[in-house]
Amino acid sequence: MSSVSPIQIPSRLPLLLTHEGVLLPGSTMRTSVDSARNLQLVRSRLLKGTSLQSTILGVIPNTPDPASDAQDLPPLHRIGTAALAVQVVGSNWPKPHYTLLITGLCRFQIIQVVKEKPYPVAEVEQLDRLEEFPNTCKTREELGELSEQFYKYAVQILDAVSLEERFKMTIPLLVRQIEGLKLLQKTRKHKQDDDKRVIAIRPMRRITHVSGALADEDEDEDNDDIVMLEKKIRTSSMPEQAHKVCVKEIKRLKKMPQSMPEYALTRNYLELMVELPWNKSTTDRLDIRAARVLLDNDHYAMEKLKKRVLEYLAVRQLKNNLKGPILCFVGPPGVGKTSVGRSVAKTLGREFHRIALGGVCDQSDIRGHRRTYVGSMPGRIINGLKTVGVNNPVFLLDEVDKLGKSLQGDPAAALLEVLDPEQNHNFTDHYLNVAFDLSQVLFIATANTTATIPPALLDRMEIIQVPGYTQEEKIEIAHRHLIPKQLEQHGLTPQQIQIPQVTTLDIITRYTREAGVRSLDRKLGAICRAVAVKVAEGQHREARLDRPDAAEGEGCKEHILEDGKSNPVSDTTDLALPPEMPILIDFHALKDILGPPMYEMEVSERLSQPGVAIGLAWTPLGGEIMFVEASRMDGEGQLTLTGQLGNVMKESAHLAISWLRSNAKKYHLTNASGSFDLLENTDIHLHFPAGAVTKDGPSAGVTIATCLASLFSGRLVRSDVAMTGEITLRGLVLPVGGIKDKALAAHRAGLKRVIIPQRNEKDLEEIPANVRQDLSFITASCLDEVLNAAFDGGFTVKARPGLLNSKL
Repeated sequence: MSSVSPIQIPSRLPLLLTHEGVLLPGSTMRTSVDSARNLQLVRSRLLKGTSLQSTILGVIPNTPDPASDAQDLPPLHRIGTAALAVQVVGSNWPKPHYTLLITGLCRFQIIQVVKEKPYPVAEVEQLDRLEEFPNTCKTREELGELSEQFYKYAVQILDAVSLEERFKMTIPLLVRQIEGLKLLQKTRKHKQDDDKRVIAIRPMRRITHVSGALADEDEDEDNDDIVMLEKKIRTSSMPEQAHKVCVKEIKRLKKMPQSMPEYALTRNYLELMVELPWNKSTTDRLDIRAARVLLDNDHYAMEKLKKRVLEYLAVRQLKNNLKGPILCFVGPPGVGKTSVGRSVAKTLGREFHRIALGGVCDQSDIRGHRRTYVGSMPGRIINGLKTVGVNNPVFLLDEVDKLGKSLQGDPAAALLEVLDPEQNHNFTDHYLNVAFDLSQVLFIATANTTATIPPALLDRMEIIQVPGYTQEEKIEIAHRHLIPKQLEQHGLTPQQIQIPQVTTLDIITRYTREAGVRSLDRKLGAICRAVAVKVAEGQHREARLDRPDAAEGEGCKEHILEDGKSNPVSDTTDLALPPEMPILIDFHALKDILGPPMYEMEVSERLSQPGVAIGLAWTPLGGEIMFVEASRMDGEGQLTLTGQLGNVMKESAHLAISWLRSNAKKYHLTNASGSFDLLENTDIHLHFPAGAVTKDGPSAGVTIATCLASLFSGRLVRSDVAMTGEITLRGLVLPVGGIKDKALAAHRAGLKRVIIPQRNEKDLEEIPANVRQDLSFITASCLDEVLNAAFDGGFTVKARPGLLNSKL
């Protein structure tokens, strides 16, 4: 073996104070440089120096003392290690920070410190030579990694100058290693004889230094957890492929030190695998009559939706292995889509889990993250199954129409596999990386509109429209569900407050204008809070009247007005009797509690002059009435459109004016100068109020044409009529959507006549019977019929036959 020349270190060395460990000769270590002294040393010696000696440092182990002054040099350890700086990595932003890769050369002893600032420099004496131990470098590195608490013991080894002392320090470590290997070999042999017994023994125990001695730290608890985890894997009913993956991972876990970051990741993965309900399910309650009663008690109206749920129950009763349908409830907010999903789960006797998808823009929320990423976790589908603990729950995918898209992928595309009955029996989450059967899960999605749902995803779902409620339905819902709920939440009883149905109707018509019942529920809550104040004040007065010193006020009485205000009859004392119970809420009390009505019937006032018509619009919040106003003035024949209109609605306005210009002679329509050219020296301005709201769609075509016909003829449009329909350049009226919601909006506004396209007559069957009795529906196939129905006495010179006026 060739000899190794000794290494001679300089007699003066700059000192690098490190608290991250003890550097032994022949070992390599990375250390952070963050103190002011060490930063100055790196900048002066390593970044600016060019000679080999400038890269040799004296590394001194240092334990930081929080009580010491940072300006003073701390007490230095007597023995250090001369090291060669192999690599310097760092930056100056946001603050200076460096990392050094240093290799230990030999030990030295500090004779004296010759300089303290800007970094310490000391005269040193070399204690050993590197060639004395040429084969011990790797051993020292492994020895230093045996324990997190090796610091003090390693310092003792560093201080041992003679070879004999170092042997005395290191031989116990080697003996411990040999004992661990023998015990591991004995355990493996015993495991081959008896597979049912699992003993997990680490090859090396943690080494702790207690009073100068080495002691073993008890790891029985961790070993018991792994044994229990392995037992759960053996007894679980997971598929064969998943079982193979778990067995492979548990073997890796046994061989893995607990200090490794992957140890916790693998253990979390295995715990999730054994907690998933691979074959655990609930038994459906298939009593059709009981399900019908339960749905009727929980929800008023919604006949089409309840019918579909009962159909599923009936088919499930005949065929047990029926795959779960993919239902999508589409309707305005506040109509009970989410609560219906909860009632479906209650009817079936299944677990219920809601997944909010509004604003989700990362496909990993659906499919999960791969385990190679830091902080990886399963997707919401798998996590929901873990939460409910069964494999056949009811999953409500709320707000599926509000999914986003970003650089992290398209979650709507990730849902294609989840919501496809032909694929979801083999759904693979990125985190699990094994297939899970979702075919028994009943998925229910909710949306306000289908316009924003991708066509491929929409094709996989069965759409069930959930329209808005009529006024009668809202009254029933308020008295069956909302008022009892509000009374319970506010601690009131029916003996303390009464809300008649006529008052509820006033709230619906004058204080709310919505398709659902959320605003109605909030208004009822405001009434209950006001009554709760009166009741609490009355109880306080009763308590005061019961006191002996209140006898002088027993002649004082309090009169309760209809609006809930008190009128003291006698001012001799502030004591008064509590209000009479129950407190009746009438219109005066409503005005006192809720303020002036928010929605007054202004239809007749706004149609008191020519050039105004009422249209019907559909929004994701339900149907709405929409006014269209027109005016003309001298100009150059320009058409101005205002009101945040989309391109389709602008085109409808141009179609309407072109049709009127081509039929001006037929209807005797002239401009201000008497010419049949309606735009000759005339400008027209069309405005759609509520200018802050964006409007678009073709259904306003008939309304714009009627509004312009009223403007140029000088005749008033009937104040009780509303209309909807798309028009063509030839004057045909084409069908539109949302007829039921639009009819309900007209009914809420108190209108009496609704003009719809003739091809939409089939949609009248979906409108509730009471609404059909209150409204007169006029079906029209061309603009001639629309104008005849919109004006009293018709619009043509001679009434046109064929007008279909049906009282449905």
